[in-house]
Amino acid sequence: MQRLGAGINLTELNSLMEDRDMLAENLENWAKKERQEGRQEGRQEGRQEGEQLGTEKTQRATARNLIKLGVLSDEQIAGVTGLTVDEVRALHGEDPH
Repeated sequence: MQRLGAGINLTELNSLMEDRDMLAENLENWAKKERQEGRQEGRQEGRQEGEQLGTEKTQRATARNLIKLGVLSDEQIAGVTGLTVDEVRALHGEDPH
């Protein structure tokens, strides 16, 4: 190219191409890292949601069992299970299945 008088320095051109390749690789690595972090966050959120749902299910099941016993008031059941009094009252007519 220099022979044709294009005025392009081949060393400069090669350096620019290497820089471009390095930047492309860095961008690809960054994107992979971000995707991996996103997946990890999603799994963590899913575990937390699952644990919360499990806790709520257990609270309701315990409240239903205490209601069946008929010994405690709704306020007492709410205190034992961590549910609100309104949630306990709603369970009185609810089908457990």
